[in-house]
Amino acid sequence: MTTTRTRMTRENTAVLLIDHQVGLFTGVRDIGVGELKHNVVGLAKAAQVLGLPVIAVTTARDSMWGPTIPELRAALGNADILDRSTVNAWDEPKFVEKVKATGRDHLIIAGLSFEVCASLPAISAREEGYQPIVALDACGTFSSYKHEAGLARLTALGIEVSDYATLMVELMGDNLDPKAGEVYAALDMPFATLMAQVAEGLKK
Repeated sequence: MTTTRTRMTRENTAVLLIDHQVGLFTGVRDIGVGELKHNVVGLAKAAQVLGLPVIAVTTARDSMWGPTIPELRAALGNADILDRSTVNAWDEPKFVEKVKATGRDHLIIAGLSFEVCASLPAISAREEGYQPIVALDACGTFSSYKHEAGLARLTALGIEVSDYATLMVELMGDNLDPKAGEVYAALDMPFATLMAQVAEGLKK
């Protein structure tokens, strides 16, 4: 299905966090584990500040890959995290039901591993008329070759890729937004405090 691209807004966008699990993190080689944790937690926190639905899911957490990393679990609070057995999260009907229940057709997707857990749902979602964007630096995988192969596949299929902070500030839209300081703080960028002070000063 071909869909005409439309702009992301806070009203049409949801965030999907797929398989950020303790066991899978042990194999990540294309990005530092500390940086990856920082990025996915920042994505989750900023999305919540902006009022975006955040859906997290795991795979085989009790038999193979373990629970969601504690840092992300804490950022999500009491939110339910669905577990499944399917490789592609989009093949799990309960997961798709959760996505449909948001009423959003733009999906920011991050997953571990990037070329499977993020990319396969992105491909499947687009086939059903959604507009997915993969937040590349909130994903990880097990070698540079897998990273390159996954990126080449998404590029060939015309699926957008960006970084977690750009996507969140794009949705924020205006540095005079009352939530700007909270968004930059959630992203935990080095200049977050400065930006919050500037925004506060401009309002006076």
